[in-house]
Formats: sequence, structure tokens, C-alpha cells
Amino acid sequence: MTVSILPEFALAFMLVFARVGTMMMLLPGVGEQVAPQRVRLSLAVFVTLLTIPIVRPAFTVVGLNLDLAVRLLVTEILIGFTFGLAGRFLMSSLQTAGVLISQQIGLSFTMALDPTGGDRGQAAALGTFLSLLGISLILASNLHHVAIAGIVDSYLTLRPGTLPPSGDAAQLALMVANSAFITAVQISAPFLVFGLVFNVGLGVLSRMMPQLQVFFLAMPAMILLGTVIFIFVLGLMMDGFLAHVTLVYRELFPGLR
Repeated sequence: MTVSILPEFALAFMLVFARVGTMMMLLPGVGEQVAPQRVRLSLAVFVTLLTIPIVRPAFTVVGLNLDLAVRLLVTEILIGFTFGLAGRFLMSSLQTAGVLISQQIGLSFTMALDPTGGDRGQAAALGTFLSLLGISLILASNLHHVAIAGIVDSYLTLRPGTLPPSGDAAQLALMVANSAFITAVQISAPFLVFGLVFNVGLGVLSRMMPQLQVFFLAMPAMILLGTVIFIFVLGLMMDGFLAHVTLVYRELFPGLR
């Protein structure tokens, strides 16, 4: 590498790192808060160095024009944030499902620190468990490789300096958020049915036997039966989550189909 190409290489590195680093900060599996910051930064730099030879020709028109470089830098950050935020919505489905399940089986009062959210505070214990399990399955099934490959694919969808229309970006966010909420309801559907049937049964039992202390009988039975159902359907729940992740990745990165 000669001294004459160092400014061009540094500018290309800065612009590529703006998109890659922002996306990797938010994508599930590779951008979790539980990972050490140095490891995440090193991984982002490594992926940037691998991406530069592929996308560098697109930055040759920048030259040393400072105004154009600043506009490109802001655009790349916005593009990376758009794709990364859409990927971050994937993990929200597990948190929402954990809250719904906790309310139906009587564990809504069990709160725990959420390690996937950094200092965000407490969350439902089941939601935290599902989030950690979802991250583990994403890494075990190599779906994080798809996310990393999608970073390069994003340059085919949106070339450098091409800011996505605000309407399309909003539609993408709404689509991913809507699918995440639908997935959360589908994952927690067995427990919604269980809660409805169990509470109706308790109502009938209290009418038939008014002297029975329904509250002291209901809470232990609800927690016990809910835990048993949770053990039996956990595999199906996570299969549905992984299918949802795969579907969203296909929508975000069409070049990887």
C-alpha cells in the first residue's frame, strides 16, 4: 500500500464501517449487549475489512470532497440503522411472548434483570429466558452468518449514497414490527387458550362450591400446569421463532434467497 492511496482507503473504511458497525450493533445474535464491547467492535472492524474490497469501487467517486463524504457518512449510518432496527424487532417478539405467557400462568410478578438489554432494567423472567434461548439458537443454527452476509447484500439493495425513501423505510419498520407481534401471539397462543379455559373453569367451580378457597387453589395449580405446558411446547415455540427470523431475513436481504 502506497502513501498516495491511504486517504482513499481511510475514507472507504470510514464509510463502510458506518453502515457495517451500525447494523452489527443492532442485528440479533451478533449485536447483543451480553457480548463484550471489545469483541463486538473487533468483529465489526473485521467484517468491514472483508467488505471493503467488494464495495470499494462504489466509493471512488467520493475522492477527497469533504461535503460529499459527510453526506455519505450520514446516509450510511441511516441505512445501517434502518436494517439493524428491523433486525432488532425480531428479538422483541420473544420478550412480548414472555410477558403474555407470564400473565397467563401467574408468573407476571417474577421480574429479572435483562442481560440482552444492557442497563434497560428489569423484564419478565420468562421473556429473558426466551431471549437468551433465541440468541443461542440463532448462533447454533448459523443464522448469524446470514445476517453478516446480508450486510454485503445490503449494498446491492441500497448503493452507497442512496438513502431509502422515508415511506419505504417506515413501511419496512411497520412490516417487521407487525410480524414480530403476530409471532409473539402465535408463540404464546397455547397459554392464551390455557388461561381462558382455566379461568372459566375456576369461575364455574367457585359458583358450584362457594365455600372453596379458589385463590389458594388457583395460583399453585395455574403455575404448575402452566410450567408443564411450557416444557412440552417450548420446542415448537422456538421452531416458530427461527422460522420467523428466516422469513424476515429473506425480506431484508432478497439477494440471499
